[in-house]
Amino acid sequence: MTVLLSDERIARIPAIESGEPLVDLFTRGIATTGRQFVRESVADRLAVADTFLPAGIRLHVVEGSRPIETQQEIYDGYRAELERLHPGISADDVHILASRFVSPVEVAPHVAGAAADLTLVGTHGPLDLGTPIDATPEQSNSACFFAATDITREARTNRALLADVLTAAGLVNYPTEWWHWSYGDRYWAYLEHHPAALYGPTSNLSTLA
Repeated sequence: MTVLLSDERIARIPAIESGEPLVDLFTRGIATTGRQFVRESVADRLAVADTFLPAGIRLHVVEGSRPIETQQEIYDGYRAELERLHPGISADDVHILASRFVSPVEVAPHVAGAAADLTLVGTHGPLDLGTPIDATPEQSNSACFFAATDITREARTNRALLADVLTAAGLVNYPTEWWHWSYGDRYWAYLEHHPAALYGPTSNLSTLA
């Protein structure tokens, strides 16, 4: 059964801030949409994963570190959408449903600079991964889940390739979002059986150009 970011087991994991700086992924040779920043160890692992890909295929990061305020806005907006779709839903249930697509702020990997939303691109543009990045479970009929079967064979093959290179580089996937991969956050700590996360919120961190 999938453990979601709303699960108390994730919230109970402490974050012992390492002080590791944020890094511009451009400096690691990673293709990005705009300037994207992640923790230094995350950037290094993404760079390693990129080298594992076949010739002509690259990682492309759409989003890395995210301000707390932005995270809260995304969470609140999606939660409100779910409340409209499910009149009378309880506060606990809507919190759980919302966490399939956007993390509660207090445990959010993007807020810690620990996560990247990414895809694969080839010489002719983005590869087929089954859904657009940030397709909600409702919009995609749950095809955004990494293990979804209602996608093309090509998309399944590309997801497997993405998982192979990122897992080999030490990152973990949030299974309700094929595009979301992280290292050093509470979800990573839970999956990899570490006693604590390496990163808390990125406020006041230094940034390496």
